[in-house]
Amino acid sequence: MIEVRGLSHRYGEALALDSVSISIADGEFVVLAGPNGSGKTTLVRHWNGLLDPDAGEVLVNGLAVEEDLVAARSAIGMVFQNPRDGFVAARVDADVAFGPENLGLAREEIDRRVEEALAAVNLTGRNEDRIETLSGGEQERLAIAGALAMEPDHLVLDEPFTGLDAFARESVLDRLEALSREGTSVVVVTHDLRDVLELADRLVVLSSGRVVRDEPPESVGLEGLGVRPPC
Repeated sequence: MIEVRGLSHRYGEALALDSVSISIADGEFVVLAGPNGSGKTTLVRHWNGLLDPDAGEVLVNGLAVEEDLVAARSAIGMVFQNPRDGFVAARVDADVAFGPENLGLAREEIDRRVEEALAAVNLTGRNEDRIETLSGGEQERLAIAGALAMEPDHLVLDEPFTGLDAFARESVLDRLEALSREGTSVVVVTHDLRDVLELADRLVVLSSGRVVRDEPPESVGLEGLGVRPPC
């Protein structure tokens, strides 16, 4: 479980998060929506210690993030809005394998995870390609594969569908739905609710650093919230 308790964060004088409290249960599929500048990315970057709060705390699987950053970052797979932020290797397979290698897994298990993760994002057979030769959409899919290979308890994706064509988008959504069914909690951060809202158990909407909606998707009116509706 991810628990956010009274979280506040400032950038200088600007209040980006204002006493936010939410929880994400194991296996839950949550869409975190809101217009640009609403605090979505700032919020999730606290979940694995990329930002330090000015007030409040975040617990991952019952442990405060600041008490054990390694545990938090192992439990939460994070896919950044700019995929290049997460790449650590020059080649596709090496980048996907990096996380599992750091877990000390056997080579056979690492190879299995790499192949399954690449298949999930339609990059099968691209193992030896250099990352700089990939298109923007392919790099986005590779970033998702790197997170999937960690087989985390919680998967957080910040605007993951940017640059994906319809086929790749559908493949990624199918994989996210399967992960949720298998017990992985999934959080998709987006201002575009097309396709993804129908998979969600909850829709959490931020505006000006505050939670303004936290309900089942069918209960939430979207008018005036600065998000792109699913239709």
